[in-house]
Amino acid sequence: MPENNSWSSPDGTTPAPPSSPPVPPVPGGYGPASTPSTPPAAGWATPAPTGGTLPGGGGQPPQYAPGPQAGWTPPPKPGLIPLQPLTLGAILTGSFQVIRRNPRPTFGASLVINGIVAVITILVTSAVAYFAFDRVAMATSDDLNDILAGSSAISIVSGGVTFVLTLFSTAILQGIISLEVARATVGEKLRLSALWALAKPRIGVLIGWSLLIAAAVGIAMAIVITLLVLIFMSGTTTGYVSGVLLAILAFAIAIALAIWLGTKLSLVPSVLFLERATLRTAIRRSWFLTSGNAHFWRTFGIQILVAVIVTTAAQIVVLPVTVIVTIVSTLGNPNADLAVIDDSFYWTFAVTTIVTSLVGSLTAIIITASTSLIYIDLRMRREGLDLTLARFVEARQVGDTSVADPYLPVSADGTPRA
Repeated sequence: MPENNSWSSPDGTTPAPPSSPPVPPVPGGYGPASTPSTPPAAGWATPAPTGGTLPGGGGQPPQYAPGPQAGWTPPPKPGLIPLQPLTLGAILTGSFQVIRRNPRPTFGASLVINGIVAVITILVTSAVAYFAFDRVAMATSDDLNDILAGSSAISIVSGGVTFVLTLFSTAILQGIISLEVARATVGEKLRLSALWALAKPRIGVLIGWSLLIAAAVGIAMAIVITLLVLIFMSGTTTGYVSGVLLAILAFAIAIALAIWLGTKLSLVPSVLFLERATLRTAIRRSWFLTSGNAHFWRTFGIQILVAVIVTTAAQIVVLPVTVIVTIVSTLGNPNADLAVIDDSFYWTFAVTTIVTSLVGSLTAIIITASTSLIYIDLRMRREGLDLTLARFVEARQVGDTSVADPYLPVSADGTPRA
């Protein structure tokens, strides 16, 4: 019986001979190029011999291509930012993209709110200035000091009214922008009416928080000013020197406290709107999220960087306008006529206020958006919020609307707490 020297596979089958003639050598290569006649089984590496007979009789061992491997998958980015702990570049980019992504409820709302405040400020300040200038111009020498004191008091009251309006407008804008950033992170784009419906129930508590900050700052300033006045009233050289040293020390302490407390409590508005927490809980949450040197200094550094960027950009626009308006008003009144000075003050103040409000509408959005993104980033780093957001996005993509708001805190039993 003749011996069968053909090779058989383990399952007893004999491979079919090649159906194509041998492949000629590869141009410029050292040996023939070979291709398998049948595709390899899934999961096996395909032999890829690249060597043949080298010049001089040398040989090259065959090289084998690796089998399929699992590649790296980038984190999902359903909307404004990728769902992973954020880098500085991601926070800066996201802060500036908020306006471009959804301009109507962001820039539109900011423009309306700041416009209303600007109009009221112009009317109140112009009325107070007109009243003060008119009284000073008609006053006698005996009544001048009393009239100046009364005009100063009226100016302080009008400034307080403007300050309260600014607090209210800032609170409303913070709520709208923080909600827009949160919804944009999961790929949602809401209208202004929908954002207002979400923000409206929380506006009151945020205004209360703003008034609490204003009261704390006012009390601290009143204490320091009272101490300085008492020291300077001593009338001695030692009292003057002590007053100056105390003023410098108080200024340094105020800066340090402003940096520390401002950073530790900067996330309170985001917590109030996104977690729907009480004011006391929001203060504790902001304090917790910014605890630790790394988180504290990172939060402070990003906020300072964003503030410097937007403030510098705003001054580049506002400062030339202010200088031009001042020069024009000065050249238009070479004789320093008092009536012309009054008119120049009104329209100069009006123009600068309008320009400042337009630029401030943009800067307020960027600063508020950056703080909201810092809040989301800290929750990703400390609480794994990125995983919760990813599950929420996946559920919404398949039509599951029963998933709870991912920003709500989780209670002890694992259920979101409303």
